[in-house]
Amino acid sequence: MTSFSITLSQRVRRVKLSPIAAASARAADLIAQGRDVLVLTSGEPDFDTPEPIKQAAIAALARGETKYTPTAGTAVLRRAISAKYQRENALAYLPAQIIVSSGAKQVIFNALAATLDAGDEVIVPAPYWSSFPDIVLVNDGTPVIVSCDEAAAFKLSAAALERAITPRTRWLILNSPGNPTGAVYSRAELDALAQVLRRHPQVLVLWDEIYEQIWFTAQAPTHLLHVAPDLRERTLLVNGASKTYAMTGWRIGWGAGPQALVNAMTVIQSQDSSGANSIGQAATAVALASADQSYVLQARASYARRAAYLSTALNAIAGISLLAPQGAFFAYVNCAGLIGRVRTDGRVLGSDTEVVSWLLDSEGVAVVDGPAYGLSPYFRLSIAASDAVLAAAVQRIARAVSSLRVGASDAAPALAELETPG
Repeated sequence: MTSFSITLSQRVRRVKLSPIAAASARAADLIAQGRDVLVLTSGEPDFDTPEPIKQAAIAALARGETKYTPTAGTAVLRRAISAKYQRENALAYLPAQIIVSSGAKQVIFNALAATLDAGDEVIVPAPYWSSFPDIVLVNDGTPVIVSCDEAAAFKLSAAALERAITPRTRWLILNSPGNPTGAVYSRAELDALAQVLRRHPQVLVLWDEIYEQIWFTAQAPTHLLHVAPDLRERTLLVNGASKTYAMTGWRIGWGAGPQALVNAMTVIQSQDSSGANSIGQAATAVALASADQSYVLQARASYARRAAYLSTALNAIAGISLLAPQGAFFAYVNCAGLIGRVRTDGRVLGSDTEVVSWLLDSEGVAVVDGPAYGLSPYFRLSIAASDAVLAAAVQRIARAVSSLRVGASDAAPALAELETPG
């Protein structure tokens, strides 16, 4: 029998399976084998979708809203998004300047597919959401990774941006509050970046605000377009229902930006998926238009409490440290102090990837290693988990660290006495 093999494209060879999905899959496999695993890999709210939103979906079903939707989104949802920007952000976007997609990830994919040619460059500050570089690569672009270390609070400086821009630069990606670090750009930091961008009019800005409502600072984070309204005609806002309303499985995201860009993104979407699902759009329209946004406030308070707990608890464990997140729902934990320590089986931890494997193997704590986000030695854990799960995870991490030997010595850090959050 003649053997047969499929020849894969260069495009798919350039990218890899999402490391977050891979980490979650490994944890799921262990759970299926009977292991007790605390899964802190995904950015998914542990709260249920609010009841009024679910009821809106049921009502849409009852009305028979189960047909194809317009490629760029239903008129009702685009109007609701337009009203949201006017009401909450004091930004005026016509419904025609808005595209609704099957999640914010598709919005980003459509934007880059519509604007990149081979060799075009996209500046991606690191640490980054793990999909940013691969979405650039799959669309024939070149990700230009700019390291933003902990000393810089994981944020891009104006000087670093200036150095990264070339004549081939097409986009700058900014995410605030940020994944994986929870970093939030200040007004002064955004103003400095805007001054650089004004000198390079060929550079578009992708402002990823998916965690817009999840912040722990004294005041709401500053919006880029409030600092630099003159950048509006080359800025794409990316947002969605997943994080704010615990609607990850509903797959509704949107982009708002210049009409010509949105039109081009709509052309791309018309060929790769068509319109997003009808029920999710109907439910999201109700979520955005509702006068009762108490769920959003309650969820933010819970995330803030958990972030504060982890900032104290993890910093009490010798060998790891955490720069307190200012938003989103992740903790990006510095594990440099564990590199070189010896496991109970005699193996030396040589990287953050090996630290992550040790946490999973020894104590059943599933997190994601720093290479997934472009900066080591760190690991990311999600705070979108119950207080009890986070407390248990901290105790397990402390036990795993306590079991390590420092080089040839038998000395090991003491297991910290840690309180439950709340």
